Amino acid sequence: MADQSIQELGHIIVLAGGLSYEREVSLRSGRRVTDALRALDLDVELRDADASLLDSLRSAPPDAVLPVLHGSMGEDGAIRDVLDLLDVPYVGAGPDACRVAWDKPTAKSIVRAAGLATPPSVTLPKEVFHDLGAVALLDRVVSRLGLPLVVKPARGGSALGVSIVHEAADLPAAMVGCFAYGDTALIERHVQGTEIAVSVIEHDGEPTALPAVEIVPAGPLYDYTARYDAGDTEFVTPARIPAEAARQAATAALTAHRALGLRDLSRTDLIVSPDGRPHFLEVNVAPGMTETSLFPRALTAAGLSLGPTLRALITRRRFP
Repeated sequence: MADQSIQELGHIIVLAGGLSYEREVSLRSGRRVTDALRALDLDVELRDADASLLDSLRSAPPDAVLPVLHGSMGEDGAIRDVLDLLDVPYVGAGPDACRVAWDKPTAKSIVRAAGLATPPSVTLPKEVFHDLGAVALLDRVVSRLGLPLVVKPARGGSALGVSIVHEAADLPAAMVGCFAYGDTALIERHVQGTEIAVSVIEHDGEPTALPAVEIVPAGPLYDYTARYDAGDTEFVTPARIPAEAARQAATAALTAHRALGLRDLSRTDLIVSPDGRPHFLEVNVAPGMTETSLFPRALTAAGLSLGPTLRALITRRRFP
């Protein structure tokens, strides 16, 4: 269907914003995507996911939607359920796949069953943390997983609420910081190595892994500031890892994409340990599209451009 004319794509809505903690990042992604598609003379409207959206979609249905909503609603399947109810085609994974990928402990279980390595972990809801006695419980976590640990919300993105814990005495504070962004904490054994992201894009329905992007933050953690403030992180593409490790990382990203039932595009975050083995951390169904984001960098490294790539995905959804 790649021969469909630009006019036949019709009116496209880029959906961004929302009310999650990642609202501003989503708006930045939305503006960049909108500009890239308008540069191709497409009829594109940037819309916020606000109280007026549903009436707008019902009264003037778009021909396709490109969701670049980050955080809850955008990645937990809810907005895609709404689009399905309205029979509006959209780019990206369906609601069920989004819900599975959004929940990091569930995603880890599924990719582990598919053969991927992922750091040993414990998942603790806030109620269990408080009701069973925080001190004794966390002592047991340290005994089982060792140090250092990574504490992160079980659902969420942009490293909000994420901490690296090197001393057992710092774990309670890390848990409190995590619970500020969600009711459930995922505590993982910290894997030393090279942090990379491998994006996946589908061509004619076949997933393809893009070159791995190596992430070298200025500080100890690739946190919110390091992700979105230009100059705070060094990105190297392709990643400086052995060829066999790069092959395994690409395979891991493709395995995660397929095992979780994703479609069109995704980004898998991994740590490559010194022995060259990739360890799955999490997957993103709505990769960031800002000027510092990893997905556009991977596209560039593969010799692809953002606008034409997204246009091809829209065409597939508009004319399945």
